[in-house]
Amino acid sequence: MGDTFPPVGFERLLLVVTGAVPAAYTPQHAGWLRTTYPELDVRIMLTRSAERFVTPTALGVVSGTEILSDTWPDGPVTAGPHVRLTEWADAVLVCPATVGYLSRLALGLADSPSLLALYCTRAPVAVAPGFPPGAWHNPTTERHVSTLAERRNVLVVPPVPMRSWTTGRTGAHGPPPFPALIGALELHRRSLEEDR
Repeated sequence: MGDTFPPVGFERLLLVVTGAVPAAYTPQHAGWLRTTYPELDVRIMLTRSAERFVTPTALGVVSGTEILSDTWPDGPVTAGPHVRLTEWADAVLVCPATVGYLSRLALGLADSPSLLALYCTRAPVAVAPGFPPGAWHNPTTERHVSTLAERRNVLVVPPVPMRSWTTGRTGAHGPPPFPALIGALELHRRSLEEDR
């Protein structure tokens, strides 16, 4: 582990990637995790919309792990993917989270394996929005963030202002630097342990 990054208290991290433009940086984030925390067991799940920005093949090579698809399997299964994820992960990071994903999470619309796993887990969850101009300060977003704050194990990490990649306009918001997100998730985990 690098000298400048503190140890983390979780051993199994589920990284959920949704279809916002910052998803394109996921290979860099996965490579950083692999070199900085080589003992950390990481599983990466891509939504269908995330696959517009990063391919499972490229991400698998860089991360050194199988890339999971946030879709329900065809045919009969002995245990749903959400059950396996809920039992396996002891920390979850959603980066980036689209407007749609954050909204569905807040409303309890557990219509994908990752959303149902996050609905059921008690593990610490950090959500890092990647929003287009106008979305972060929308009253509906503010209500959703407030709703998620009622769940003790869920932390919405405030995004940082940025210029929109698609329009060039100011007013977009993206996740903070990835090491800061891992730090926020670890601090969140510690605060949950202190409250027990």
